[in-house]
Amino acid sequence: MNQKVRTFLFNISGLLILAGAILYFIHWIAAPYLFAIGAAGYTVCYLTISVKEMDFRSRRLHRFNVISGILMVFASGFMFKDRTEWILCLTIAAILQVYTAFVSPKNKQ
Repeated sequence: MNQKVRTFLFNISGLLILAGAILYFIHWIAAPYLFAIGAAGYTVCYLTISVKEMDFRSRRLHRFNVISGILMVFASGFMFKDRTEWILCLTIAAILQVYTAFVSPKNKQ
């Protein structure tokens, strides 16, 4: 996947995840669908990144990102069933994302 397309999909998916999570609390019927589309796009973005040229630490952090994407997909499934476990899945995914953001090495360019 092209880097521009991946970046665009990642940004749109993040907005859809945020909108779906917020709109779920006001009981909008389309909120789980927005969240599910955003979570799927987010997961696809991380699954299409090549890991061949990454070092061990970057691969481990990338694996955390993939796990957080899968947790968001599970969270959307819980949203469709009107269960509150989706909040726990989303919280764990967010913690993994914050950890990855702070620990990942910065690219020197």
